[in-house]
Amino acid sequence: MITLPMQLGGGATLLAIGFAILFFFIIIISFIRRYKRCPSDRILVVYGKVGSGNSAKCIHGGAAFVWPVIQNYEFLDLTPISIEVDLTNALSRQNIRVNVPSRFTIGISTEPGVMQNAAERLLGLGLPEVQELAKEIIFGQLRLVVASMDIEEINSDRDKFLSNISSSVESELKKVGLKLINVNITDIVDESGYIEALGKEAAAHAINAARKSVAEKNRDGAIGEANALQDERSQVAAANAKAVEGENLAKIDIANSESLRRQREAEAERTATASEKVQAAKALEESYSAEREAENARAERERSSQMADVVVPAEIDKQKVEIEAEAEAEMIRRRAKGEADAILFKAEAEAKGIFEVLTKQAEGLDKIVKAAGDNPKDAALLLIADKLPELVEKQAEAIKNIKIDKVTVWDSGAKTEDGKNSTANFISGMYKSVPPLQEMFNMAGMQLPEYLKGKDIPSTSEETPTDVPTKKPGDQKEG
Repeated sequence: MITLPMQLGGGATLLAIGFAILFFFIIIISFIRRYKRCPSDRILVVYGKVGSGNSAKCIHGGAAFVWPVIQNYEFLDLTPISIEVDLTNALSRQNIRVNVPSRFTIGISTEPGVMQNAAERLLGLGLPEVQELAKEIIFGQLRLVVASMDIEEINSDRDKFLSNISSSVESELKKVGLKLINVNITDIVDESGYIEALGKEAAAHAINAARKSVAEKNRDGAIGEANALQDERSQVAAANAKAVEGENLAKIDIANSESLRRQREAEAERTATASEKVQAAKALEESYSAEREAENARAERERSSQMADVVVPAEIDKQKVEIEAEAEAEMIRRRAKGEADAILFKAEAEAKGIFEVLTKQAEGLDKIVKAAGDNPKDAALLLIADKLPELVEKQAEAIKNIKIDKVTVWDSGAKTEDGKNSTANFISGMYKSVPPLQEMFNMAGMQLPEYLKGKDIPSTSEETPTDVPTKKPGDQKEG
C-alpha cells in the first residue's frame, strides 16, 4: 500500500526531468536553426523587428541570428540577368526614327544603400518580374538617350552613346536596387535610310580619297623616276671626279705614309736601343737589389739564430725567476697570513680569558659589596682582612733574613731625657724600622679595625720596654 505511491512519484519525477531535457534540446536546436549564414552569391534579408528604424537588415557574405516569432528572413539572388531590348521607332534629336537592338546585363547591387532598395522593392519577386521591371526602365531611358543625340553621333561616336546609356540607365536601376553590369549595342538602323546614305557617302568619300591617293602616288612615281635619272647622272659625274681626287689623295697619302713609316722606324730603332739599355740597367739594379735582400735575409737569419740561442734562454730564465719569485712571495704571504691569523686567534683567546677573569672578579666583588651591606669601604676592609695573613707574612719577611750573629752594646748606664738608656733606644729603633699595620692602613687611606689594633700596642711616642740588661762601662754583652 505504501510502495506503489512512492514508485508513482519517482516515475513522475523522471518523466518531468525527461520532458525538461527534451524541451532544452528543442530550444537549442531551434536557436541553431535560426542562425543563418549568407553565401557569397546571395543577400540575406532579415525583416520584421530589426530596429534602427529600418524595414529590413541586409547582410552580404556574413551571418546573422534570426529571432523566432519577431523576425523572418529571405534571400536575394545575385546571379546576373541578361535582358534583350529591341528598341524600335525611337526618335532622335533630328526627328529621325531609328532602331537600336541591344542586350543589357544587370544584377542586384551589393552597395549598402542600393541593397536596402532591393530588399524593399524586389524581395519576393521572381526572376521574370525582375526582368520585366528592369526592361521597362531600360526602354524608357534608352529612348531618352536616343532623343538627346543626333544620328551622326549615334552612328559615329559609339563610346559616347554607350556612356550616356550607362549613366542614364544605371541611375534609374539603383532606385529599385539593381546595377548595370554590361551594355552591348548590336546594330543601329533607321527607316528612312539616312544611316545607310551616310554609309554610302562615307564609302564614296573613301573611294574618291583612295583614287586621289593612287593618282598622287603615280605622279610621285614619275617625278621620282626623273629625279632618279638626274641624280644618277650627277652622282656618276661627281663620283668620277671624286674618284680622280681620291686617286690623287691616295698618292699623297701613300707618300705621307712612307715618310711616316720611315720616321716611325727610326723612332722605333732609337726607342729599342734606349729600351735595351734601360732594361740592362734595370736588370743590373734588380741583381744588386736581390743580392742586398739576400744579405739582409742572411743577417736576419743570423740575428734570429742568436736570438734563439741567447735571448730566448735568457727570457725563459727570467720568466722562471719571476715565477719562482711570485711563488715564494705567495708562500710568504700565506705564511704571514697564517701567523697573523694565529696571533689574532691567540689575542682573541687571551682577551676572552681576561674578559672571563675580570667578569668573575666583578661578580665576586659585587657579592662582597652586597655581603658588606652595600658599603664599599667595608667591602674593601673585608678584602684586606682576607689578604692580612699575606701582609703580615710579607712584613715579617722584611727582617726575617737579617742575620745578627752578635750585637755588642756599650752602655754607660746613663739615661736620656725620656728615661731610656742606649740599649732600649736601639731595640726601639729596630722595632720602628718595621712598618706597623696602622701606618700601612693610613698610607692606603683606611682605618684599621679596632679588633686588629689591640690594647697593648704602644704608639711611636711611648717608650718601649726592653729586657736587655745594661752593663757598666767596660762590660761587654754578647747576644
